[in-house]
Amino acid sequence: MARFLILAGIIFVVIGIILQLFPGLLNWLGKLPGDIRHESGNTRVYIPITTMILLSIILTIAINLLRRVL
Repeated sequence: MARFLILAGIIFVVIGIILQLFPGLLNWLGKLPGDIRHESGNTRVYIPITTMILLSIILTIAINLLRRVL
């Protein structure tokens, strides 16, 4: 468990550094086809269906790979 937490911390630090150096890297996230946006007057509704499916697939693959390595 300790190795997993250390590895997760290192991954978060690396991701944070990358996002600091390249702030526009993930601008496409949330603007995928299939994400629903509706604006009407003062009301805004945003439902990121495609983005959540993509993130779910990526995280599932990453977690499965980590389990096999550790």
